[in-house]
Amino acid sequence: MALGQPRRSGLSDQVITQLRNQITSGEWPVGTRIPTEPELVDQLGVARNTVREAVRALAHNGLLDIRQGSGTYVVATSELAGVMHRRFAGSDPRHVAELRATLESSAARLAAERRTDRDLKQLDALLLRREEAWDARDAEEFVTADAAFHHAVVVASHNDVLLEIYADLGHVLRAWLREDVGETLRPENHMDHTRLVEAIHAGDGERAATEAAGYPFMCLRVPKTEEPPKAEEPLETQEPSKAQGSPKSPGTPEP
Repeated sequence: MALGQPRRSGLSDQVITQLRNQITSGEWPVGTRIPTEPELVDQLGVARNTVREAVRALAHNGLLDIRQGSGTYVVATSELAGVMHRRFAGSDPRHVAELRATLESSAARLAAERRTDRDLKQLDALLLRREEAWDARDAEEFVTADAAFHHAVVVASHNDVLLEIYADLGHVLRAWLREDVGETLRPENHMDHTRLVEAIHAGDGERAATEAAGYPFMCLRVPKTEEPPKAEEPLETQEPSKAQGSPKSPGTPEP
């Protein structure tokens, strides 16, 4: 989507609207670095101060993150998502897991009842993508694939309100999963989602809900990768007289 030059009235608001549209339309996905200030000035045909004001407004609303020396990045797709990211990013992991379990189990139950053939094909494809990322030990791709899979379950619920809430929480959930997974995918931590997909295929809402509700709490039990403890350095051999003095025999008087 090409940026156009706004009308001269209400320039700042118009620039904010155009930049927001780039984000909400997916033209600038979450994690993307947006064009630099000079590039935006050139594309929009407005003053540098107008661009700067618009970028700061979107950063204040939580859609953009201005990183000194690096650039400005998209961190959320809506103001509500930005607020949720700021509000819940540092929350207790168990509370996040409880929220995920509530939303995802409800979505899975509805998905089993309402899924279409297209939904099932999408779930099958994303389950395969998730497994391939795991087999390749690609942690970042696995996080992306896993998030896409769970989002597809919510899509299959055909509940627009539930989908919007889940989408707004998506960045927080992905950040939580990324931290939980860490940089290394270990075989003992693998969680198979095949039973969830099978339950949705079978139209078994109760089983689908039970499967979906358990995954977030299983994540809490995944041990983090820890650095091996450093070997203790051997104590230097010291002559008693140079360390704490020569040991005295009992009863030996002080000189």
